[in-house]
Amino acid sequence: MTVDADRVALEAALEGLGEHELFACDPALADTAAFCAAYGFALEDSANTIIVVGKSNPPVYAACVVLATHRLDVNHAVRDRLRTRKASFASPDETRELTGHEIGGVTAFGLPSGLPLLIDAAVMDRPRIVLGGGSRSWKVIAPSSILLGLPGAEVVEGLANPAPPRVGEPAA
Repeated sequence: MTVDADRVALEAALEGLGEHELFACDPALADTAAFCAAYGFALEDSANTIIVVGKSNPPVYAACVVLATHRLDVNHAVRDRLRTRKASFASPDETRELTGHEIGGVTAFGLPSGLPLLIDAAVMDRPRIVLGGGSRSWKVIAPSSILLGLPGAEVVEGLANPAPPRVGEPAA
């Protein structure tokens, strides 16, 4: 898609959900850490949408929204929610095929009907979040409450856990 077509699709997915702002970004800076550093956003306000797959026959999928400062608990919380013996991150190809979104821009908006949307409770504690826009050219800035208007949205306590500090970073 072109940047304009990406924006039209994103605007359609956001229609009627409430207050939001679309933020154009350089596709080379779409990955969370690079985006936050380049555009002055805090990692604590950045929420990533991650597609996971439960290894069953047939496979089951879910979209999970977690803060960039947290790590998704795929091996316990997600697996238990999907009621499968094993769960893992969907591959980039699976993610693209299922959602139509590009890695680095996967978003909770415009997901396929029937796909569960699991939101870590810590996301809801943020007054404002930055989310992918479906492509590497757009981000969505909105109150976290915008997620509650999406079909299949469920807030899950403990879906993700705070990530340990990186080497050289002070502990919080």
